[in-house]
Amino acid sequence: MIAWMQSLSDPTRSRILRVLERSELSVAELCSVLQVPQSTASRHLKVLSDDGWVTGRREGTSNWYRMSASEMPVHQKKLWSVAKNHCLPESTSELDDSRLEQVLDARQSKTQSFFSTAASRWDRLRSDLFGTRLDAWAIAASLDSHWVVGDLGCGTGALSQTLAPWVRRVISVDASTAMIQSARKRLKDSSNVEIRKGELASLPIDDESLDLAMMGLVLPYLAEPERVFREAARASRNSGKLIVLDMLAHERSEYREELGHMWLGFSQPQISDWMASAGWKLEKFVALPIEQDVRGTPVFVATATRSGVAMPKN
Repeated sequence: MIAWMQSLSDPTRSRILRVLERSELSVAELCSVLQVPQSTASRHLKVLSDDGWVTGRREGTSNWYRMSASEMPVHQKKLWSVAKNHCLPESTSELDDSRLEQVLDARQSKTQSFFSTAASRWDRLRSDLFGTRLDAWAIAASLDSHWVVGDLGCGTGALSQTLAPWVRRVISVDASTAMIQSARKRLKDSSNVEIRKGELASLPIDDESLDLAMMGLVLPYLAEPERVFREAARASRNSGKLIVLDMLAHERSEYREELGHMWLGFSQPQISDWMASAGWKLEKFVALPIEQDVRGTPVFVATATRSGVAMPKN
C-alpha cells in the first residue's frame, strides 16, 4: 500500500493514470495530452508499470499504454478510487480531458480521411490484404456447433475447410477422384471432416444424418438435379436445412464445352419445383449482386427446409 501511495504522490503520474483509465494511448499521444516531454512521460510510465498501475504493448514503432485496472488487487483499486478524485486541481483535470478529446478526435479524423479516399478501392484493397473468402469465414462462425454438415460436391474442399472449425462434423462428398485427392490434401489437418467418394445422386451418407446440406455450383454438372435434391432430403434430419449456391439461367452455351455443364443455369420456379417434389420447402431465393470484374454469369442462393418425410432412395 505504501508503494502504491508513493506512485500516486507525483501529480504527473496521477494525471497519466486519469487519462489512461479512459483510453489506451501511445507515448506521443500521452505527451500531447499532458504537455510534457517524451523523457518525462517515459520516466513516469516506468514507475507506474513497475508498481502495477499500467501495462504496455509494442505495436510497430510505437509503445502503447493503458491502466491495468482489471488486473489490480481490490485494495489498489480502492486506493485509486479515492485518489483520482482528490489528487489534482479540477482545472488541471479539465484541461487534460479536453486535450484527450482532441487526440481521440484526431485519431477518428485520420480514419475517416482514409476511408474517404479509399472507398472506391476498398473491396479490392481488402481482398488483396486478406483474401476473397473473409466473409465466408465470418458467416460460417454463426453455424450451430452441434451440427453435422454435408458438403455435397465438395470439389477441392474449400467450403469444407471453412465450415470445419465451427461445426461438429463435415461430410464431404465428390464423384471426382482428382477432386477428392485435392480435398484430402487441403483438409489433412481437419480431424472432423470425413471425405467420401460417391455420386450425389446416390449419396454415401446414412438416412437422416445431416443438419445442413450445402451444394455450391454443382447442379450444372448433374444429369438429374431433382434426384440429388431427393437424396439430400433422405440424408437430412427432420427440419434439416439446405443451402444451394448456383448459376441463374443464362445463354452462354460455350459453358457446355468450356466447363462441362449440362445445364445453362436455373430459374427460381425450376429450383422450387425440384425442391418441392424432393421433400424440401423453398424459403428464400436471392439473386446475388454482380461483383465488379467478375466474368461469370449471375448466381443465386436458395435456402430450404426439409418439409416432411424423407423421400426413398432411388
